[in-house]
Amino acid sequence: MSTAIVVGGGIGGLATAVGLARRGWSVEVFERAAEIAEVGSGISLWSNALRALDAIGVGGEVRAQAVEDASAGIRDPRGRWLARTDVATLRARYGAPVVIHRAALLEILRSALPDDAVRPGISVTAAGADGSVVHSAGESSADLVVGADGLRSVVRQAVCGEVAARYAGYTAWRAVVELPGKLTEFGETWGRGARFGIAPLADGRVYCFAVYNAPEHSAGTFAEVRARFAGWHHPIPELLAAADPDTVLHNDIYDIPALPSFVAGRIALIGDAAHAMTPNLGQGGCQALEDAVVLARLAAEPGGLSRYDRERRPRTRMIAARSARIGTIGQLSAAPLVTLRDTALRLTPASVPLRALGEILDWTC
Repeated sequence: MSTAIVVGGGIGGLATAVGLARRGWSVEVFERAAEIAEVGSGISLWSNALRALDAIGVGGEVRAQAVEDASAGIRDPRGRWLARTDVATLRARYGAPVVIHRAALLEILRSALPDDAVRPGISVTAAGADGSVVHSAGESSADLVVGADGLRSVVRQAVCGEVAARYAGYTAWRAVVELPGKLTEFGETWGRGARFGIAPLADGRVYCFAVYNAPEHSAGTFAEVRARFAGWHHPIPELLAAADPDTVLHNDIYDIPALPSFVAGRIALIGDAAHAMTPNLGQGGCQALEDAVVLARLAAEPGGLSRYDRERRPRTRMIAARSARIGTIGQLSAAPLVTLRDTALRLTPASVPLRALGEILDWTC
């Protein structure tokens, strides 16, 4: 039986473990956290990601705990429409995305693995192209080592050496909020150097995020976030007022340069370890799920890791570049440029962004 060590128990790591286990691999997942859990955020899963989840056998369960993302489009801070989403065409052409709490998705993936497959509290300090892994509980080796350990991956060092993360110039606050009544409104609001997103969850709560330009490592406070968006349209101030500061997540936004390879010897990188990207297309987690399916399909074949690299690297590079460009446009702060951007959004037919999405959403396993 082939063996695999997956370093990192996030969405991509667990999905890879599920995909490999269902193909007969013996899999261990090393996760440095004492327990696998994530609070305070949701995730959009586009049709490409849902196909990936179907391929590893959990798509139905994910849909049952998710809500369809009928995103209305983009507004300005006063609530005026800049761009409307043709939801009906999106649904008919590509399939509608869904939104799910990250903790729910992690639990679904974790439950699809044998009880002893996940080893929390194990910190990996080094990996080798020969399949060796040095960690806090000793040393292990496997036929395949999957680097799913995120933006500042330890495993990546064995493939590409040191790779510095690049700060995108903006920071994000994310929260899951309970409001009186049921909010069904989806969409984003774009201002000057700031954006806000809203996505209801299946349980009646609302996932929301606030993004604004800031120096790297600026501490900031949630009170400052509330003040910054206080004058924006309903329900943004209400969502921020209802958020519990103790559960809000605050993260600067980073990506990494395009890597020369995702593989070396017995090592394969997936997700943020391979192609950390800004979240502006909602494709970071989706691409990790694609990685998981492709790697599980190819890993046992002769030359399979090289094929994985050839298949995944160009696609993720294209998507990361697009996401970075959208972030640059969305975070414009100079008034004349914001006016031009907003005018261009109003004048662009809804069919144009839908066509642009096709190259991403048409992916099949």
